[in-house]
This record gives sequence, structure tokens and C-alpha cells, in this order.
Amino acid sequence: MVGTHQEISYIVREGREKDITLAQELFSMKYVNCARRFHRQIPGYRMSPLQGLPSLATMFEVGGIWTKDESSRLTLNSFKVLGGSFALYRYLQKQLGILGEDTSFAYLASEEVKEKVGDITFASATDGNHGRGIAWAAKKLGFKCVIYVHSETSARRIDAIKSNDATVVVVDGNYDDAVRQVAIDAEANGWTVVSDTSWDNYTEIPTWIMQGYLTLFSEAQEQFAGVGIVKPTHVFIQAGVGALAASIIGYYHALFGQDAPKCIVVEPDKAPCIFESALADEKTPRSVTGALDTIMAGLACGDPSPIAWDLLHELADAFLMVPDYIAAKGMRMYATPLAGDPLIISGESGAVTLGAFASIMQYSELKELKDALGLNKESQVLFVNTEGNTDPIHFRQIIWEGANPVPEEYWINR
Repeated sequence: MVGTHQEISYIVREGREKDITLAQELFSMKYVNCARRFHRQIPGYRMSPLQGLPSLATMFEVGGIWTKDESSRLTLNSFKVLGGSFALYRYLQKQLGILGEDTSFAYLASEEVKEKVGDITFASATDGNHGRGIAWAAKKLGFKCVIYVHSETSARRIDAIKSNDATVVVVDGNYDDAVRQVAIDAEANGWTVVSDTSWDNYTEIPTWIMQGYLTLFSEAQEQFAGVGIVKPTHVFIQAGVGALAASIIGYYHALFGQDAPKCIVVEPDKAPCIFESALADEKTPRSVTGALDTIMAGLACGDPSPIAWDLLHELADAFLMVPDYIAAKGMRMYATPLAGDPLIISGESGAVTLGAFASIMQYSELKELKDALGLNKESQVLFVNTEGNTDPIHFRQIIWEGANPVPEEYWINR
């Protein structure tokens, strides 16, 4: 089913037989447990909260709304550090010839390891959060780091990366231009690229990054069990290159097989590379070009990660493409909760899934989509707030000043 309403475009796949082989291969409990053992020993680690929003669930007539809130993850305001730190961990293990063994964080940060592996510089491209996570992990482990950003990256995000002693290089163009340039410069300078997107002959590190995200989902399942819920019925997950989306969708299919939750991928309409790939419905993903000038900086990607697309093409149940004001709406909903619900500080990329879900539940014209997704009084819906207030000026413009408002014709009870 393909459709558009309120500027929300959607693709829903129905009656599609899923092959979960790749999910089982990449996201088995072996990797889940490995990632959690590593992250638990990082200084400052604690489980991020799974916030229930019961009043909002009552308003929208669903069984439960749950947000895994990554805004406080290791004081970095984003989930990204989970993938980046795990990739550095696995890379150093491989250099030491001990890949697959349990290795302490303290040992990897030791002078003994530096003597064995030599002078390593880690490099990556970012819109902000991924680069900050890589820089933080490299600093904690005692290695140099170079982060490439595109010319529209905000000064606040650049400063956050520099605060972790990384060198920042600004590249003309968009995020994908920064990805291509860092790959060229890394080869020339002997740097190690730690990218969450894959390309030909570069899949191992992106796979490690996706496996690093498994800690987040494993925590969520433990927290669901604590309130007597076996699993969510629906997962709304945002996508840039697709790594996080592929990780959570792969995790749930590896864990529950054909009984996995329904997985809905949400993207900005100014950077819809995953949506366009789903529309083409081919094994090879599609890229989009242009400025990619969405407010959702963390999702402003034109080139999907091929290894992520392998999973999304096979396992995702639906794809949504939404305008920027949907993300702004989600931010305001989190920041002004109904009585009894917690306040959640969410950035643009973190809130778009809630905004999309709210629109589906609020507008009668989207009833066909709501019914196709099976959203009802039994539904337990999971969101991931992937980032907190990573750009304070833009955050205040949206929350205080009302930037990116919902068009009046789409107001409720107008």
C-alpha cells in the first residue's frame, strides 16, 4: 500500500514473507551479550530510562507508549556513542589478535595496548552525534581523532566534538560529501575510518557499530520485562543511513523471528534515501541528492548504507516520509507532556517518530494507514529518543518561538 496525506507519504508492506537469516547472523545473543558486557564497564555507564507515557496512550487509545530516552547516554546526549565505542573496542581487539575475547576498557586504554597497536588516528564523518561519540571514545582510550563535518553543521555541534579533543575538518557540501572526503583523506594519511555507513569492501566496522546499538535494545527488553510486557507490538524508528533502524529491526527479528514487532521506518522528506529505496523495492538502495536541508540534522543523509538496506529491504513493515514540522511537533509534545507523563527533552531527529505516530492517530484521513499498521487498544508502541538538546539555539527556536509550526489546515479541533 502506497499513499500520501498531510504531506506524510507511506509505504506499507503486507503479506510479505521475511527471510531472517541475516538478522540471526548479525544480531544473535552472542553479539547482544558482547556489546552489553563491554558497555557496562565504561566509566559512567548506566542504563538509559524507558519512559512510559500512559496519559498520551489513553489519549490516542493504544495500550502503551514507551520511549527509550537516550538523551542522557554517557552525558553525550545521544545513543551514537554505543555504536562508535563498540567499533573501536572490536577494532583494537582485532589489532591485538584477540577478537572475540572479553577485554576490559581499562586494558584497551593502557600504555601496553598503545605500544602494541602503534599510533592510530580514528576518523569519521558526521552531522554531529556520531562524530562526538567517536571523539569521546577515542579520547577515553587515548587515541587521536579527526572528524569531518559538512559546511551546514551547526557551531554548537562542532564545539561539542572539539570538546573531546578531536580535530574537526569542515567540508563544502552535504553529509555524503563529508563521508566521501574523509575516506579519501584517511587513505592518504593512514587513518582508520569509523563510519556507520558501509560501501564496497567496507562493511566490518559499520557492522560493529550496528552491533554496538544492541545494548540499547537489550536494555529496553529488560525494562519491558520489568513491567510485564514481553515485547512491543510496534517500533517506530528514524533513519538516516539506516544503521540504527536496521539494528533494532534486525534485533527483534533475530529474537522473535516472524513474531517480531511491526517495524516502521521514519525519514525526513528532504533526505528520503530509505523511502526512495523502498519505493523502488530493489536489492540495491537508491540515493538522493541535493542540499538535504532538513532540521533533522542526524537524518540528513542521501546515501543509504548498503548493509543496513539489506536488512531493511527484507524486514521493515512500513516506511514513512514526513516534513520537518512533524519532527518539531514531536519535540513540543515531549516537552509539554500531559498530566502524569514525564517531560522528555528531545532533539529534532529524536522526536520525529512520535510526531509521525501522533499524526497517524489524530487524522481520520490516515485511518487506512492506522488500520494497515494494526494500531489499536492492544498496541504497545516503542520509540527511541535518539538525541536530547544537541543544538540549544535551534531547540529554543522550536520549543519557545514555535519554529516549524504545523500548518493551520492540519490543526486538531481548529
